[in-house]
Amino acid sequence: MRWLGTNNLGMLLLSIWLILTGLLPILHVTFPNMSLFFQALALVAGVLLLLGR
Repeated sequence: MRWLGTNNLGMLLLSIWLILTGLLPILHVTFPNMSLFFQALALVAGVLLLLGR
């Protein structure tokens, strides 16, 4: 699967997490349960990276 320059789903999720973590405070964007969403995204990315997916 080649999507957005990477075939590793863990790296793709990590990239999305890093971009959102850096961009949303700059834009002053918040939504309910935002921290829970970011924690879940980081957890899934980390697990996928450990599994090599």
